[in-house]
Amino acid sequence: MGNRDFHSICEGSFPEVISAVRKRLHNFCEFVHIRYNLRMFRLMVITAHPDDEAGNFGGSLRLYRDRGAETCVICLTPGQAATNRGPAKSDRELAELRRQEFVASCEILRVTEPIVLDYPDGQLHRQELNRVVYDLAQRIRKFRPQVLLTFGAEGGITGHPDHSMAGIFATLAFHWAGRSNRYADQLEAGVVPHRTQKLYHGTSEFALPNRQPINFPPASAIIDIGDHVETKIAAFKAHTTQSPLFPLFEENIRKHGAQEMFHLAAHSHADHASHETDLFAGIKEN
Repeated sequence: MGNRDFHSICEGSFPEVISAVRKRLHNFCEFVHIRYNLRMFRLMVITAHPDDEAGNFGGSLRLYRDRGAETCVICLTPGQAATNRGPAKSDRELAELRRQEFVASCEILRVTEPIVLDYPDGQLHRQELNRVVYDLAQRIRKFRPQVLLTFGAEGGITGHPDHSMAGIFATLAFHWAGRSNRYADQLEAGVVPHRTQKLYHGTSEFALPNRQPINFPPASAIIDIGDHVETKIAAFKAHTTQSPLFPLFEENIRKHGAQEMFHLAAHSHADHASHETDLFAGIKEN
């Protein structure tokens, strides 16, 4: 605002001054918003089951969406083999219910692109590795994230084999999507190799009780999700077929504080590892 504009505003009545200031503030915010969106950051999460997006990554998904990043969650299975089945009378009915719950959860987390694939729940270890990695690499090349989150090979706090396999598939796709000599048939109609800059595996300081022992990767990034603890719990509770898990989930979330922990597994600008509080620290636009 120039001096002439300032003086012209001040010459009006008080309500006119307030109105003019609000209008100019609005225009300024619109300008900043447009400039920010021109350098949009993108975060992708690859999981195994509906509810993983909330239980393991929900706080970070909502936090970075609120900061303006585009977010994509790829869930490999519709979760049709779950022990908790709600009113479903068949695997097909359960899969449909859980797809709907996934959408509801992603609406709470404000996920930009929620995707549920159709690989068989409980059977990811039996899938052809190259087929799944091909699929994920193509989706990475199209969404073009700067940061990718997934599970480590230990399978997260549950140690679920589907979680382990989701992480293995995602880790290979992270690396191969950036190479022109991998899946070259995908490179048409504007699709090009995409080198995601950072890969994180979710980690924890605790495992669920009465489970086999789990060796977690050390945390290199601790993200303060603040008030989004409640958002994360609400998103998990959108998965109503899994309601028997709600008390244990909520107890653990409230006990361990408002943070999500990650292990930096790969970085396009490798350097000495340092403690991070921001998943996009050091990220360059691409």
